[in-house]
Amino acid sequence: MSHENAHPPIANDAAVAELQAQVGDRVRAARATKAMSRRVLSEVSGVSPRYLAQLEAGEGNISIGLLLRVASALDLPIDALVARQMLCPEAQQLARAFSRADATTQEEVRALLAPRTAAKAGRICLIGLRGAGKSTLGAAVARARGLPFIELNRAIEAAGGMPVAEIMALYGAQGYRQLEADALDAIIAEQDRAIIAVGGGIVDEARTFDALLDRFHTIWIKASPEEHMSRVQAQGDTRPMEGNPQAMAQLRLILTGREADYARADAVLDTSGASLETSLADLLALIDQNPFLQPETP
Repeated sequence: MSHENAHPPIANDAAVAELQAQVGDRVRAARATKAMSRRVLSEVSGVSPRYLAQLEAGEGNISIGLLLRVASALDLPIDALVARQMLCPEAQQLARAFSRADATTQEEVRALLAPRTAAKAGRICLIGLRGAGKSTLGAAVARARGLPFIELNRAIEAAGGMPVAEIMALYGAQGYRQLEADALDAIIAEQDRAIIAVGGGIVDEARTFDALLDRFHTIWIKASPEEHMSRVQAQGDTRPMEGNPQAMAQLRLILTGREADYARADAVLDTSGASLETSLADLLALIDQNPFLQPETP
């Protein structure tokens, strides 16, 4: 009896080289999509810039452990980097072209592929890092426009029956993310017109963030890292700085890692150096200039 087909063929050198090139392309494309420099990826993953350069050039015979670190730093499952057919060839080509396009072209493509405005109804969501002013501005806009204001974390606490800190301690990040997704679904089902503010980390859960972008008019409330930190401290929370001399550097790193996701919002409001009154006036003007609040159905 022949054993010729008893075992799968062993990958030859050409196949290995092809896989290395594929992994390098995917790492480079993912990094470009997140607007993350190689230096930042090195700092977040703990993989040296030299290894990353070799990896992206298709020359890096990187270990599984180091590749897992890179994938985690890019918020990707490792199979997104090594799977043979994650997308059809045409889709892969389009993805590579998109990752290499300038910001204006990428925004035009997103606009073409965006869902109908009607699907977002009159729901407006404010996103951004903690300390940007999302809750304060959101509540003020809701009062000015006669709309309900919802803080997603308060909805999560109501669903979980305990504060967010206790939810995290009891159920972990995965449990919190599930409650977050469920709370968002409930708002979509129950509210056609509302202003909501969400936690800065919602962008870390791709499926939930995609749903948010599909069903809400999103506005990135932006500020400088120094203002994010000073506003949190002004609220009486000194924990970010206590015993952590690297707190500001870490905040900058977080902001850099999330900027590309926040930039997917429909609009941006930079509150850096602006008073609350000025920021509120600018936000109301921004909402009025865009079709974010649809007329109520008679």
